[in-house]
Amino acid sequence: MATTQQMTCTWTGKMAFDAEVDGFHIPLDAAAEHGGQNGGPRPKPLMLASLAGCTGMDVVAILGKMREPLKHFRVLVEGDLNDAQPAIYERLRIVFEFHKSDGLNPDKVARAVSLSQEKYCGVSAMLRKAAEIAFEIRYLD
Repeated sequence: MATTQQMTCTWTGKMAFDAEVDGFHIPLDAAAEHGGQNGGPRPKPLMLASLAGCTGMDVVAILGKMREPLKHFRVLVEGDLNDAQPAIYERLRIVFEFHKSDGLNPDKVARAVSLSQEKYCGVSAMLRKAAEIAFEIRYLD
């Protein structure tokens, strides 16, 4: 049986909304040039945050099972919007940043990232139906 998830988004005035997700409140708003007061993030970039969080959590869990010494980790996501209406992301790029000083095994890191992208991350799987997704792994000094 499929699982149903629910959230509530309540209008709070002008272009602002309060999104309640799992008991947490996230303010949403439009930029001033679109009638908002810039009181919160826009909805589309939050999809990028969901993608980063989903795949990031996968990678942390997988590397933990591999007993890799993860100390520093960051996920960056960029999305290219088309010029049509409605504007949608056509291409997404995910960058997984690790530190060389952590002593991670690059093969295990590559495996963890691939497993997340190919098997576990539901946000990636869903967005891949609408946009091309590319990813890369970077090691910082």
